[in-house]
Amino acid sequence: MQNIVKRFMTLVSVVLGLSFILGAFPASVHAEDLIVVGFSQVGAESDWRTANTKSMQDTFVEANGYRLIFDDAQQKQENQITAIRNFIQQEVDYIVLAPVTETGWDTVLQEAQDAAIPVIIVDRMIDVSDDALFTAWVGSDFKLEGDKAVEWMLETQAEELKIVHLQGTIGSSAQIGRSEGLEEGVEANEGWEIIAQQTGEFTQAKGQEVMESILKQHEEINVVYAENDNMAFGAIDAIEAAGKTVGVDGDIVVISFDATRAGLDATLEGKINYNVECNPLHGVRVDALIQQLEAGEEVDKLAYVEEMTFDATTITQDDIDAREY
Repeated sequence: MQNIVKRFMTLVSVVLGLSFILGAFPASVHAEDLIVVGFSQVGAESDWRTANTKSMQDTFVEANGYRLIFDDAQQKQENQITAIRNFIQQEVDYIVLAPVTETGWDTVLQEAQDAAIPVIIVDRMIDVSDDALFTAWVGSDFKLEGDKAVEWMLETQAEELKIVHLQGTIGSSAQIGRSEGLEEGVEANEGWEIIAQQTGEFTQAKGQEVMESILKQHEEINVVYAENDNMAFGAIDAIEAAGKTVGVDGDIVVISFDATRAGLDATLEGKINYNVECNPLHGVRVDALIQQLEAGEEVDKLAYVEEMTFDATTITQDDIDAREY
């Protein structure tokens, strides 16, 4: 009998000890207290995209009161639609979407709305029949970015421009806005001509491939307008392989977008003449929106981030060292 009592008391001590240990942990580590965020990312096609993903993954961590369910769509909209439906089935608290393209979201976002799950769009904008299908959007004014590049060309370049236009993923907001800015600039300036316009899909490999083909067809190129840094890197490789020079005092002026650290290194080196920032650090901005929503507050429907520009003739190493991505 005494042995049975001893064993019982030992078991009670163990249970009490475990209860004390578990109780010592902060409430934030308990799964039921975490805010669950499902994030569907376009893919990993560029340095910018990698920085954007890292910003989200660094923000939505347990220490900040979150659990993140991350999905890489590999640049396919159908993968994103599947991911959103999976998020709905898992009853996440919020869905964050970096859309591949602007259109084709009405049905799945209606499903999210029916499930009472707020949807926050980041980076690229979407075109839906009813803006109520998403709660808020955080990103860049891509048309303004294009306008900044055009203004710089007006101020610094010759009146006769033969431009190669390397577009991003067709149908994405960045492509639409940056293309619109350039096309309006060309239309307004009689001496400007886009002699070749083709997508490089925001990747270095495709940018190089497209530029190699264009160089074989056109000798008179004096400007490359690449809609992100990675395509600019590919274009530079192709141009130099063809025996031409780029950048400051080069044969061909290179204009780029994103202003990643690697992009700014190339700008400081003088190979990219002008680089327009597109800030990828959306994690903290989305976190702020979620905290407002959790507090029952209204949020702004559209939140544009402030962005800078960098000229090869004025950029400094301090500018690069200050970058978080």
